[in-house]
Amino acid sequence: MTEWRKSSRSGGGNDDACVELAQVNDEVWVRDSKNPDGERLRFEPTAFAGLLARVKRDELNL
Repeated sequence: MTEWRKSSRSGGGNDDACVELAQVNDEVWVRDSKNPDGERLRFEPTAFAGLLARVKRDELNL
């Protein structure tokens, strides 16, 4: 069974409007918490780290 976890920056409580992450073998999987059986994005760890760095950088430039 895959163990999914929500972002610490999600709304918390019963807020299901966030993404969830799981580590599966050598990949990071991302899914929409509102549609847990839907499509998933799969990243190699270095690609996912790059995505996070880009999101954080763009967040600072808003």
